[in-house]
Amino acid sequence: MSYELNAVIGDFDRLRSWAAAVPEALVAPLRQRRGLIPLTGSLLDNLPRTLGEMSRGGAIAHVEAEFWGGSGHQTASLWRNGAQVWGPEHTSAFTGARQDWPVNAVLARLGVAPAGSGAPEYWDLFLEVGLGQGRDEEDWQGAALKAHDVADYDAWCERARAEREKTERAAAERATYERLSGVPVPLNGKDIMALLGIPQNRMVGAALRHLQELRLGRGPLSREEAEAALRAWAAELDLATGPNG
Repeated sequence: MSYELNAVIGDFDRLRSWAAAVPEALVAPLRQRRGLIPLTGSLLDNLPRTLGEMSRGGAIAHVEAEFWGGSGHQTASLWRNGAQVWGPEHTSAFTGARQDWPVNAVLARLGVAPAGSGAPEYWDLFLEVGLGQGRDEEDWQGAALKAHDVADYDAWCERARAEREKTERAAAERATYERLSGVPVPLNGKDIMALLGIPQNRMVGAALRHLQELRLGRGPLSREEAEAALRAWAAELDLATGPNG
């Protein structure tokens, strides 16, 4: 799988302010209050001047990376107050320490903090800031367009948190109705529909899941115990029970 990157990284809100007057400039949010502008089209014309203008309000990094199969290369430079102050550094060998690879080195100079204790050894600043979230220009432009209407980085964080919580709630709700593999119970779907007087719908799956969780917590259930447990469960949910209830 290939990976291509040619972009500017800096403070998200500051990059957004600069990009407001440049229609082609799109800012994708990264972690640690950073943002990324993919360099395309006219942004590549007279690039040193563009990088100088972008850096007058604060430090930025120009990063390039390309990988395919097991090989690739990185180049990075740091710009501040209209001038290049570090780099460009380039490597295609990747034989030294990870923190010395060009992109990691320039991210450190931007102030990107390393992951906390417990992170895997390979989790470097490249991954910590979120450069693994996209693989090409199209991915980064898509991420930028999703965030184009937020007021600032804090607003984007709040939106991302709400979307993450919504996804987690949906996953938890789906799990409620999904039967666990390899956990037998004494009643099947037809038994449950007859017992509770309910049609074939997702509540049948929820009832099966409830019995399976009881089995995991208490051990094997007899048919009588399972029926009694489901009647109590249905009463708590205010489900109508059938003639066997």
